[in-house]
Amino acid sequence: MPPTIVETDIKDILSKIDNRLECIENDLTDLKINQTRMEERLSGQISLVDEKLSAQINLVDEKLSAQISLVDEKLSGQISLVDEKVSGLGKRVEFQEFINRSILAGLILLVLGGAAKYLGIMPKP
Repeated sequence: MPPTIVETDIKDILSKIDNRLECIENDLTDLKINQTRMEERLSGQISLVDEKLSAQINLVDEKLSAQISLVDEKLSGQISLVDEKVSGLGKRVEFQEFINRSILAGLILLVLGGAAKYLGIMPKP
């Protein structure tokens, strides 16, 4: 069998290769452009999500600060009320101690007077 001879022009082969390389370069350029667009979109979406989260965090922070202030005011009022009650109780205890001392002194004088009269130290009227 005789060998087959293929006759093609090198220019044709080179032009086909060049066309394919140009096609590959165009596809690569399109891919780079699409990648850049996607990065821009993602960057915009990330910024948007970041802004939303920051706004929500600030809102929650403001609500918590307001609630903490309200609780602090309530506790301050209750503390002052308890302080007034304790002060009132202290005054009552002091007054009760005064009365108890007075009664005790009166009883001691009564006992001493009775003993003096019984023992005849004091003259009888």
